[in-house]
Amino acid sequence: MTEELTRLVLQRGDDTAGCYVCGHANPIGMRVRFVRDGEQGSRAQYVSRIEHDGWPGVLHGGVTFALMDEAVAYALFFQGIRGVTARVETSFKRPIRTGTALLVRAWMLDRKRKLITAKAEVRTDDEQSDLLADMNATMFLLAEDKPSGAGEND
Repeated sequence: MTEELTRLVLQRGDDTAGCYVCGHANPIGMRVRFVRDGEQGSRAQYVSRIEHDGWPGVLHGGVTFALMDEAVAYALFFQGIRGVTARVETSFKRPIRTGTALLVRAWMLDRKRKLITAKAEVRTDDEQSDLLADMNATMFLLAEDKPSGAGEND
């Protein structure tokens, strides 16, 4: 299974236009734009929208998780590493109200062979910068090289 996934990732390359979270060509996607944040991190801004609610007026926890998962993937991507999520532990600190401006960040912590540990968080994108959710992730390395266009997502 791992070899099959690795071949697929390498065959399809770095085109993430159809990605639900970051893809610019996905008509029902979130179109979140990630940028490099330091040497081993990524960050993005997102304003929670009603179409991503779970309970009325509250961002769906799965969407919060998807934002952090994507941030971790981009933290690796910006270093020329392509991997998939192997294990996560997520904590939701407070409900996220619709219309809240968010800052999503992630960074790589450690690497042992093909396993990479990383952390992500979602905070309010304001002066208070309240922590709303965080994640500890273990990523499985699929490929490593310097992908073309590894500066920012399209």
